Amino acid sequence: MFSVIEKKYIADSIEKILLELNHPEMPKDKLKFTLQVDGKESWSWADIEPNWIFDNKKVSINPFNEISRELHKNREEK
Repeated sequence: MFSVIEKKYIADSIEKILLELNHPEMPKDKLKFTLQVDGKESWSWADIEPNWIFDNKKVSINPFNEISRELHKNREEK
């Protein structure tokens, strides 16, 4: 549902929020979390995990997700 850039932004934002809580039961870095986002259609979903999990791993890319944001942005600009 989201592009790789959007997923990285969401993951960074979530990690920042969680770390800012400075909760005593939370690690100080390398938080583990999974955010499941359901879209409005049954086939539209995204799992967001911390960016560090993907270090040294090849990320699978859905070409439609990569171009859909640009298409949506272009429609908004018109």
